[in-house]
Amino acid sequence: MRKIPLLFLSLLFLSSFTMDKPAYRLFQGNGKAVTYEQMLKELASADVVFFGEQHNDPIAHWLQLELSKDLYKLHGKQLVLGAEMWEADTQAALDSFLTGQLEEPVFQKNSRTWPNYATDYKQILHFAKTNKINVIATNAPRPAARIVARESFKGLDALSVQEKRWLAPLPIPVDLELPGYKRMLSMFGDSHGTSAAASQIVEAQALKDATMAHFISRNVPKGGRLLHLNGAYHSDHHEGIVWYLRRLRPELKVRTVSTVLQSNLESLDKDHLQRADVVLVVPETMTRTY
Repeated sequence: MRKIPLLFLSLLFLSSFTMDKPAYRLFQGNGKAVTYEQMLKELASADVVFFGEQHNDPIAHWLQLELSKDLYKLHGKQLVLGAEMWEADTQAALDSFLTGQLEEPVFQKNSRTWPNYATDYKQILHFAKTNKINVIATNAPRPAARIVARESFKGLDALSVQEKRWLAPLPIPVDLELPGYKRMLSMFGDSHGTSAAASQIVEAQALKDATMAHFISRNVPKGGRLLHLNGAYHSDHHEGIVWYLRRLRPELKVRTVSTVLQSNLESLDKDHLQRADVVLVVPETMTRTY
């Protein structure tokens, strides 16, 4: 019997594996693949870019940093960063750290940095500090969101004038028919929006979305650009923060990025079509930061 050459068997064995193992792919919302360069060109023309992340995804955090660097090369001092990760009442601590007046451990305590600050946000904040880029703390303070989740918006009436300054102007409109909010209601077993408890949780989410839109609107530089970092659910399908920002500043050109996980990176899954202007696809097996 003729022996099959060992080299041939080795090549046959290797061909059964996918040799290219990309860490990510980029797609337009319609599913067409795009390069980083094409994405940068599109995002650089926007007044506001929302980079929707999965909070524990290392590829999203790395790409946020790379995008910040490249937008800074294009826009210089006209670039501003905004972040869900800091609440509006911590802006003074954030400013003091960026100007070198506050040591990092004190800053972390005073600004209530997230537990994954060191792995996921420290680099981009230090990049902003080095290049004197303004960073805006856009999120609603957590105590206010907890009040709304317990008591609905009426609970905010008891807040002081100063505490209300860290929120979007009241009253805040909420459209519970928005698909994203309807999905939240269904997650809590209330697909009809009739449960007060479920509706209040959605209202707490809306408080955050409206507040982030409020501080973004106030801080977009005239003729400049703002890159905002947030959980993807806050801007997916141009809802959440984007919906509120469009009510405030309909003239702004807005573009969105969303981060999703897939087993296959060759094409965009149907579930993710039109999720954002650009969809960052990361392997399901990617390591997590926490």
